[in-house]
Amino acid sequence: MNTLVNTVPAPTRVHASCVALGGRAILLFGPSGAGKSDLSVCLIDQGAALVSDDYTELTTRRGALLANAPSNIWGQIEVRGIGIMRMTPQDDVPVSLAIDLGPPPERLPDPRTRSFLGLDIPLVTIDPRAPSATAKVRLALDVIGLPAQ
Repeated sequence: MNTLVNTVPAPTRVHASCVALGGRAILLFGPSGAGKSDLSVCLIDQGAALVSDDYTELTTRRGALLANAPSNIWGQIEVRGIGIMRMTPQDDVPVSLAIDLGPPPERLPDPRTRSFLGLDIPLVTIDPRAPSATAKVRLALDVIGLPAQ
């Protein structure tokens, strides 16, 4: 006897911090020490909400890529020089933009995407230490980020 079972794919964990602005998640990628948490703190200070710090779990539902914090770090963010801080995170936020904090950004890059679980997400490179970093994140989200679901 065959029975159909609804299966939910296991989340994929990526080395990225994640914040939400206006119901849209922004993944912040980069090696350890690149500034993921620091840029997250700056964005949170300007009204964003924490989704996850340092590692983010990604799943799909109804054609959307959703971001969540792994259970062992849910509601926590490391603030270098201060310690682990607790705050209320947002869950199941649709991912709209990926930001690479690794190599220096090109002046006039071609449009790029990064694929997660078969879904392409717009990708930009930003220097997280530039004074304009948070403004560039907001601009990229508004101009090239996927629309709110």
